[in-house]
Amino acid sequence: MHTKEVALILPKKVSVVTLGCSKNTYDSEILVGQLSANNLLYTPDIAKADTVIVNTCGFIDAAKEESINTIIELAKRKQKGKLDTLIVAGCLSERYGEELEKEIPEVDRFFGTEAFSQIIKSISPDLKHVLLGERALSTPKHFAYLKISEGCDNPCSFCAIPLMRGGHRSRPMEDIIREAEMLVAQGVKELIVIGQDTTYYGLDLYKKRTLAQLLEALSDVKGVEWIRLMYAYPAKFPQDILPVINSRANICKYIDMPMQHISTNVLKSMRRGITRRTLEELMNTIKTEVPGISLRTTFIVGYPAETEADFEELCDFVSQGYLDRMGVFTYSQEDDTYADILGDPIPQEVKEERKEILMKIQENISKERNINRIGTEMNVLIDEIINGEYQGRTEFDAPEVDNEVYIRSKTPLNVGEFIKVTIEDAAEHDLFATYEV
Repeated sequence: MHTKEVALILPKKVSVVTLGCSKNTYDSEILVGQLSANNLLYTPDIAKADTVIVNTCGFIDAAKEESINTIIELAKRKQKGKLDTLIVAGCLSERYGEELEKEIPEVDRFFGTEAFSQIIKSISPDLKHVLLGERALSTPKHFAYLKISEGCDNPCSFCAIPLMRGGHRSRPMEDIIREAEMLVAQGVKELIVIGQDTTYYGLDLYKKRTLAQLLEALSDVKGVEWIRLMYAYPAKFPQDILPVINSRANICKYIDMPMQHISTNVLKSMRRGITRRTLEELMNTIKTEVPGISLRTTFIVGYPAETEADFEELCDFVSQGYLDRMGVFTYSQEDDTYADILGDPIPQEVKEERKEILMKIQENISKERNINRIGTEMNVLIDEIINGEYQGRTEFDAPEVDNEVYIRSKTPLNVGEFIKVTIEDAAEHDLFATYEV
């Protein structure tokens, strides 16, 4: 009896598995922060956990497959008695929870997105704290994602995010600034601004797009050295952010602006609300207003309406060198989206071939631009140390998706430190430098 009572009062050990994008990373950090506020112990080691929460991604087929495979592997652990409780949350659970419940009965509970307090209450019924701002960073402590909104109102034909995340909801500006101040107090130097569509910020709360005002307010937070803008939707782009980016030294000259395609034919079918001409005019305006800015985008190849001519048009556009950084996805057919009725007529091998061709074009451009950096001095933020070599980024590169700088230094350097280096060599996606005091 005594042993049983002791077991009941011991805090449970909970592990969180995060799959998918930076928005999921942010949500998991909020969730882990809530665990400690409610007498629950977090462990990154699944083998030591009594309970595992899987924060799933349901954006494209590959992400869904990874999520399902992860759940199945953890279900096997539970069957073998190596796990007490298995909880599934996030985008995939939001959209396919009922189907998954039938297919994988080993899962104890399914929750949708942002169900933090419900998840905690299912583990610990005596819930004490609900969303008091607790957050446990999973990124290196010198940078953090800062989510300014949730959901999306854009009608893109290929995208299921509104089905999983709902309509756009801006966070109050004062809450975002307060969180930024808390992050800086913890040692964060770079804030990476994220949302399903960051350019929509403020339209619901303040009846106008107020991203420019938010960036100004974030720039004024004492201790913020870099602010990086991601997921800027190109249609109805708020151009008043450009003078803010250009005039504020701690706002990176960098914009991630997912274009998805350049052919007006494909953009129309995708319901992107923009044409090639308007996109090119916008890019020219951005580069004029913010000299030296780095533009990053993503494209989708193999969309049902994409003809060979459309793809050749996309290749021709990329070869013109408008873009500094680029990612490519192959089209993934999503249930209940507008594009679902178009089917999936382009074979996967053709999609993969188009992706490879497009990436090769951009690789050559990236290599040429990196070679032109040789001999120049650049400010670099140290991200990690690998086998005695320092790895960092310039203001023109976001973590995990963009170029890296490899630095040799006889002087010990610290992760999270800013240094000036001279570029000595270059490759397609990497720069090489030696640091000397």
